[in-house]
Amino acid sequence: MNPLEVMVFDEEGKKVSLREVLGGKWTVLYVYPKDNTPGCTTEAKEFTELLSEFERLGFQVVGVSKDSVKSHMKFKEKHGLKVRLLSDPEVKLIKALGAWGKKKRYGKAYEGVIRSTFIFDPNGEIVWKKLNVRAKGHAAKVLEEARKLVNGS
Repeated sequence: MNPLEVMVFDEEGKKVSLREVLGGKWTVLYVYPKDNTPGCTTEAKEFTELLSEFERLGFQVVGVSKDSVKSHMKFKEKHGLKVRLLSDPEVKLIKALGAWGKKKRYGKAYEGVIRSTFIFDPNGEIVWKKLNVRAKGHAAKVLEEARKLVNGS
């Protein structure tokens, strides 16, 4: 399935395709497991702190999880988040991006969201991706990659 055609919910609860969300802009799209969990909160706060630097480079930053629009609203309000959050309750986009798979916790295997980040160019092409990332410090690493992409180095 082409990720650009997958429908998700935006912050107003409106169904939109990823192509519409990208809107012909450079975009950092990060996939995270769950609102209000320690790692996901750290990651969202770090992206929020660096948002103005991403915007100076011409990027928008968008997070996506399977949480509801209502959950996202509470998450943003509670932590003062400025990044845009999308709701993918059926995990169609997350799966189309390859950010869903086998995981292990406390020795128990299960399937779930794999914390991942993708950079899309203005044409909607994935030009950089990182799967199974650590939350802390990740936003700064993504910013460095964004700088390289726009500066051509």
